[in-house]
Amino acid sequence: MKNKTTLIEAVNIKIKREDQVILDGIDLSVESGEIVTLIGPNGAGKSTLVKALLGLEEINSGSIKRKPGLVVGYQAQRLEIDATLPLTVRRFLTLTLSRPDIELEESLEHVKLGQSLDKSIHVLSGGEMQRVQLARAILRKPELLILDEPTQNVDITGAVDLYRLIQETRDRINCAVIMVSHDLNVVMSGTSRVYCLNNHICCSGQPAEVSQHPEFLRLFGQNSADMLAIYTHHHDHNHGPAGEVLTPAWGDEHPHDHAS
Repeated sequence: MKNKTTLIEAVNIKIKREDQVILDGIDLSVESGEIVTLIGPNGAGKSTLVKALLGLEEINSGSIKRKPGLVVGYQAQRLEIDATLPLTVRRFLTLTLSRPDIELEESLEHVKLGQSLDKSIHVLSGGEMQRVQLARAILRKPELLILDEPTQNVDITGAVDLYRLIQETRDRINCAVIMVSHDLNVVMSGTSRVYCLNNHICCSGQPAEVSQHPEFLRLFGQNSADMLAIYTHHHDHNHGPAGEVLTPAWGDEHPHDHAS
């Protein structure tokens, strides 16, 4: 088993703006190779936490420790580009870094958007634009990918494909992932650990544990927990001939129906 490295760690951080406490007492860590998912209701502070981890949001107390030289790739929740601004995929990918065409093409091939370098970004669908943003993030060859609602404006089929692609990306470039998501039934089956936020950390742990925690049930209800338990069991892994657990797979097209 490979040794794990802590890439980023938040210790008892607090963020307060005027008289409003946005985050309080947040402890979080991410190790190499993990996919960590942040869930919680709107206004829970998930995006604020992501920005704090990136160093884009000032914290009032506590500390954030990063591995020295940590390279981070970031996909923002919202990206608004003036429709009158002529911008090709090539230009978008190289706005803040320079890469040869061969690397740009490889990144687009990875996200299943080959032959798109010279397309206008304004003709892309919502799902295609999310993939282009992912391609741009991985061009940095990051050790840590931070994805804020990566399936926003994407239908459920597209979301499953994107989550599978994120897992493939983690495996391909050997990075860790922090992801904000509302797609509980889809994303939690493919994540290593879950942090449930509601301005503080209500609960954390493996998906199965979190789905039965009283705070999760209070926020999302028993129906969500029941559906999540069914989905997670059907989709989080495959079994080998001896019953051993094989590689996790998002969107397994052949779920097994036996009980644990």
